[in-house]
Amino acid sequence: MPKLIIDTREIEVPAGTKVIEAAERLGILIPRFCYHPALGSVGACRMCAVAFQEGPVKGIQMSCMVEARDQMVVSSTDPGVVDFRRQIIEWLMINHPHDCPVCDAGGHCLLQDMTVSGGHGRRRYQGLKRTYRDQNLGPLVQHEMNRCIQCYRCARYYQEFAGYRDLGVLGIGQRVYFGRHRSGILESPFAGNLIDLCPTGVFTDKPSRFKGRRWDYARSPGICLSCSLGCHLMVSTRHREIVCQEARVSAEVNGHFICDRGRNGFYYTSAAARPRQARIDGQRANILHAVITARDRLAELTRQFGADAVAVVGSERSSLETLVALTDLARKGNGSPPIFWNDTKLQGRVIHAVSGLDRRNACSLKELELADLILVVGADPLQEAPMAALGLRQAQRAGARIYVLDPRPVTLPCEMTHLPMNVDDLASCLSWLILAAGGIAGTLPERMSDIAAISIALRHSHRPVLLCGTGLESTGLQELAAELVCRLHCDDRDARLFYLIPGSNSFGAALFAKESTSLEAAISKIETGRLRALIVAESDILGHFVDRVRLENALNRLELLIVLDYLDTPTSRAAHIFMPTTTIYESGGWLINQEGRLQHARPDFPGGEPIVQTGHNDHPPRTFLAEIPGGEPRAAWEILIALAGNDSAMTPQDMNWPDRLKEALPVLTAMDWTDLLSTEGGRIPLDPPMASALSVEPPEWSQPDPKIWELIVVDWTFGTETLSVRSSCLDAVTPAPCIQICAADAADLGLAAGDTVVLDLPRGALAVTVQPQTHMARQTLVLPRHHRLNWQQMGIGRIRLSREHIHKQIGET
Repeated sequence: MPKLIIDTREIEVPAGTKVIEAAERLGILIPRFCYHPALGSVGACRMCAVAFQEGPVKGIQMSCMVEARDQMVVSSTDPGVVDFRRQIIEWLMINHPHDCPVCDAGGHCLLQDMTVSGGHGRRRYQGLKRTYRDQNLGPLVQHEMNRCIQCYRCARYYQEFAGYRDLGVLGIGQRVYFGRHRSGILESPFAGNLIDLCPTGVFTDKPSRFKGRRWDYARSPGICLSCSLGCHLMVSTRHREIVCQEARVSAEVNGHFICDRGRNGFYYTSAAARPRQARIDGQRANILHAVITARDRLAELTRQFGADAVAVVGSERSSLETLVALTDLARKGNGSPPIFWNDTKLQGRVIHAVSGLDRRNACSLKELELADLILVVGADPLQEAPMAALGLRQAQRAGARIYVLDPRPVTLPCEMTHLPMNVDDLASCLSWLILAAGGIAGTLPERMSDIAAISIALRHSHRPVLLCGTGLESTGLQELAAELVCRLHCDDRDARLFYLIPGSNSFGAALFAKESTSLEAAISKIETGRLRALIVAESDILGHFVDRVRLENALNRLELLIVLDYLDTPTSRAAHIFMPTTTIYESGGWLINQEGRLQHARPDFPGGEPIVQTGHNDHPPRTFLAEIPGGEPRAAWEILIALAGNDSAMTPQDMNWPDRLKEALPVLTAMDWTDLLSTEGGRIPLDPPMASALSVEPPEWSQPDPKIWELIVVDWTFGTETLSVRSSCLDAVTPAPCIQICAADAADLGLAAGDTVVLDLPRGALAVTVQPQTHMARQTLVLPRHHRLNWQQMGIGRIRLSREHIHKQIGET
């Protein structure tokens, strides 16, 4: 490894390290604009100049372009270098507007910092400044092109790193322009990272404009809840309101970036419709009174009908603390665990996925980027967990081959080989690949002949990753994925397994729910009169259960429905007793992401109604109160423990949760908890070591009926996730709901793009716009769980529709 001296200090760095990176390891920050650790070097801004005084390189050179070598002596404070940078700053400021007092980036602008530190305080240029016309780039990103200093970060990130082409470099020479060919919403779901990357105020956060400056905010680290990846955030709050979120650098999870759903999915926390007052039978009540009333009514029902007359429902968006409290409450009543998923079969698939991971095969988001081959099975990464798609992009840029087996019209921001097939064939393909790895595979049907190429590619790979989804109803898919990775390990490959599971804490819920009952079973008990009361914590069962009609009828038969939530949902509005809860931003909590990484989200602010609401967009009331307005909500686990207890007081918040979590989940006792609060968390020691125990039978290939279409309901990047659908800025970029169908099938049915098709579902008809796709499975209909679409008419089970159940709408309905 080369040794060099930077500013009289010696350092040894790995070969290939740039001088600017070596300086950072010593704590020496060399000024820069174009250089970024995730984007590498381009040498466009000339700000990172240093003086090479001795060694193989001499004179003033750009530190981002020169690799560290032995015997180098480098000075970042040489007078010639300092003067060079001063001139660079002056050139950049010739055309730059002096709008710092009104610029959104004022206070966290790299150009502002460099101008002050470089000593530039007097303008000698008296000519006219170059000016541009700004573009409307949609509701998320504000464009102010006159502030540009041509660092090229935006274009390099957007096109090279993220893989989208609708924004880039236009013009030439002194008229270089960074934008789109014409105004319009940015196509990339990662466009918000332009805000973090831009060293000036060209790209700023449009939803948070004029709400404050960086020094006005209380900033703290957070964890994203929009999917199971658990990306790291930096949360900015002011006046009891989250103003904006940015990416927080995480070397082991999301790197330097986040998706737009995670960046802007927090507005539910300050929504005017957020419930902040307890209710008893529709009347406002004190939360302590609501707890006592709920406990008394539960005790009376238990006395009359037995302990099994009460059931508990949670969700995968709750923290581990809430899951522990839910489990304790359920077991205190009748010994049965709580319900965490609305879909019985999804619950089984998630539990199988968690059971299939161990310390050898679990794959993190950053490890996904190191793969040389990625096989995506039954997953649509861009729609289900967008940052996974960005990880696939980085793997492909490094040379990885990507194969996708899925019936949907999967799109990724990178090159891939997509083999569309129906749901039943997914498991058969994995079975064939497992047997092929052992040299005993049979022949392939002609329509599956491309699978042989995947088998050959796996045989020649060194670091393969199998990315497996849980959203499609394909029998045994998760177990087969784990088995294939196990077989590849036996061939001395560093094979990894990356499951996409729904919800921010599905992994944690699965650890508690390995023998869980189901919501469908609970509904059956309500219908037969055996279940009289339901406690629902942070779950909108009415908004997500596939058979809403049946669930509504069942809930109407209940004698007591208790709901705890921080969202205004159909379920919370139907409650006999409702108690408002705090979000994870207000109470903090422990979460486990999809790879089994235990992470802690700290409280970001104490809660309460935002000042802008208490003052009705004017000055807040000039009254002195002993409590925070709108501060009645409590952590869900506090309320649940109070419901299970005998005293009327809430549990104090200084409870020793690490010890309680280790007691509830013994697998956590082996972890080192000393650094978990201050680091990126730690992966749970998943034991026992991976071992092959699955008996794989030769695949049975499906025989599709050309007159039968299968309907699958899926998630979209925007418009389906529980929390982010409450952000109006994201709703503005959400596509209208539509049903996707293979173009050939659409032609057979007499449907064209834009037509309205009517589906006769078990619980009623559903009319939706048609969007034909050229590259998806035949005899498949793909429908989103769109919040503007009444999709909950499917009933329970797989839905297969014949020709007479699919017809074009003629005229008005």
